Amino acid sequence: MEGDRSPGQRLLVLGAGPAQLGLLQAARGRGLFVIACDRDPAAPGFRYADRRALVSTEDEPSIERLAGAERVEGVISPGGDWSVGVAARVAERLGIPHPLEPAQAVLATSKLRQRDRFAEVGVPQPRYRICRDLEEAEAAAAELGPPCVLKAPDRQGQKGLALVQEPDELGRAVALALAASRSGFCLVEEALEGPEVTVNAFSVDGRFVPLTVTDRETAELPAFGVALAHVWPSRLAAETVVECVAAARAAAEALGIRNGPTYTQIVVAPDGPRVGELAARLGGGHDAELCRAALGVDLNGLALAAALGEPAEVVHGQRAGGACTRFLVAPAGVLLEAAGLDEARAVEGVVDVRVYREPGYIFVPLRRGADRAGAVIAVGGDRAEALERAARAAARIRFETGWKRGAIPA
Repeated sequence: MEGDRSPGQRLLVLGAGPAQLGLLQAARGRGLFVIACDRDPAAPGFRYADRRALVSTEDEPSIERLAGAERVEGVISPGGDWSVGVAARVAERLGIPHPLEPAQAVLATSKLRQRDRFAEVGVPQPRYRICRDLEEAEAAAAELGPPCVLKAPDRQGQKGLALVQEPDELGRAVALALAASRSGFCLVEEALEGPEVTVNAFSVDGRFVPLTVTDRETAELPAFGVALAHVWPSRLAAETVVECVAAARAAAEALGIRNGPTYTQIVVAPDGPRVGELAARLGGGHDAELCRAALGVDLNGLALAAALGEPAEVVHGQRAGGACTRFLVAPAGVLLEAAGLDEARAVEGVVDVRVYREPGYIFVPLRRGADRAGAVIAVGGDRAEALERAARAAARIRFETGWKRGAIPA
């Protein structure tokens, strides 16, 4: 994919946080003129932008004005769900390429619409109910659980997400989900038991090409649903991996996604894989970089080609025996220094080390993916060796934190 773009093509990237770092770096590496927007002036991805805009990725009118004023030739939302729809609609109104039509983007950014669409066509998924208030949620929870999962249907990550294990936890969970919801509804889903995997894929003219199927290792409560590692290849049996890919393919086809990347989370329940959700974008946990380390596939480059309306072809390169992304967690407090990065990078098999925040940033106890401090990507002869190398590298990184006057711990 490298070297096939005219220098100076202008790309608008929605988001400049940790989830967008890989795509932003790849875009700069290909000679694109990168405009990045984020409401956080300290967003780490701004370091790769030729021009930065302090605009929320959800402020669609402002983003459209920005895209028009900058005469961009493509707009992309890597690692962020809601802005996938913003990018598709803005691209359509400005007459520039985009891999998704707005109608597809609506399905991809609403868990409510996804659930209903999956139900229509028979995509395996958790049982669910759509609720407007506590009374409806109580009835749904009695039917589906406990335990059960409460979600804001139009948010990503852990915003508005809660695991309800006891009846007295339901009221708070409903209030949390409804407060985060844009639609005024919440989703109550059965809590499935089983390993979690992520299927990263890329579609070209309706051909779904599976890439990495990674085990998703998550943190313990109260950090419900927060990934601490993505590990490839999956430890699951080959036939189960094939079933997971089939479920992800069915989900993409159900939503009408014909082009571009997809990121599908799947729970392997006792009776088979169930689709948790599909995002029509690059995964926000360095999934594209892990794909390149594992398979030699430039998934960031493919996403850039799709955003600019260029032909995209999935080309495999050197394959590793195993690969993983291990996320870093810092002690709560004000970041004073991140030390040991060079020592971590020197560990055999380490592909990349990223620290997301600069000194002065306030880390809080781990509750959401946004609370993670960085990541290590490593390869090895097999998955166990990749994990061991990433762990050794992570152990060399020291986050020195403390509290200073005026800083209030969360």
